[in-house]
Amino acid sequence: MTAAVRSRPSLRFRGRSFHAMVLAPEVPVAAWFTDLDEWIQRSPGFFQGRPVVLDVSNLSLSRSALADLLQEFSARGIRIMGLEGADLSGHDLQMPPVLRGGRRENVIDLFAGEEAQASGKINSQIQEGDAHDVESAGALLIETPVRSGQSIMHLEGDVIVVGSVASGAEIIAGGSIHIYGALRGRAIAGAQGRKARIFCRKFEAELLSIDGYYMTADTVEPHLLGRPVQVWLEGDRLMVSIQD
Repeated sequence: MTAAVRSRPSLRFRGRSFHAMVLAPEVPVAAWFTDLDEWIQRSPGFFQGRPVVLDVSNLSLSRSALADLLQEFSARGIRIMGLEGADLSGHDLQMPPVLRGGRRENVIDLFAGEEAQASGKINSQIQEGDAHDVESAGALLIETPVRSGQSIMHLEGDVIVVGSVASGAEIIAGGSIHIYGALRGRAIAGAQGRKARIFCRKFEAELLSIDGYYMTADTVEPHLLGRPVQVWLEGDRLMVSIQD
């Protein structure tokens, strides 16, 4: 009697890359959290649904201290998806995983057919961090208005928006941000360096940032509102000037 051999399905592990914000607390940590609380108060909901990696490489933490630190973020509604620079001896399975740095991942079919295994076949798959078309390795051109709730992230270069950016929308760019309409949402430029600038035809932004330095709407001088402006970083201050 011959028994039928049931084919064994592949067990597939998929690797995907996502863009995440990295928070790196500094000592004294209590003062750092005070600054963070002020930031959250000015921009409630900023961290909502946003993947955050916690970089603790500048801190020397015991296991209990690391657990307390994670609790501080949890109490603020900030969910930590991974740890960078953490000592594995102070890590347990209840904590977010320790990350070894962002790299392209692979898709590997375990238990694949013998032929594929013999040939060492590994299918490389690169996932994009967002659903928007990247025109090239440089600028990302968006020809439609960016609506409230949308978040555009392009860390490879400039972002150019032909229309307006609504209140509650967000643009995050590795380079500069050019908006040929009104900027009523958030513009975060300079993820790749402080030389980035922000340009818009009508300035009504909720938040501006270049290379990690922020400005919120309540600190903007009234005479700038509704005007075409450019924003740049000078030292540790964001500068805003009216464009003629």
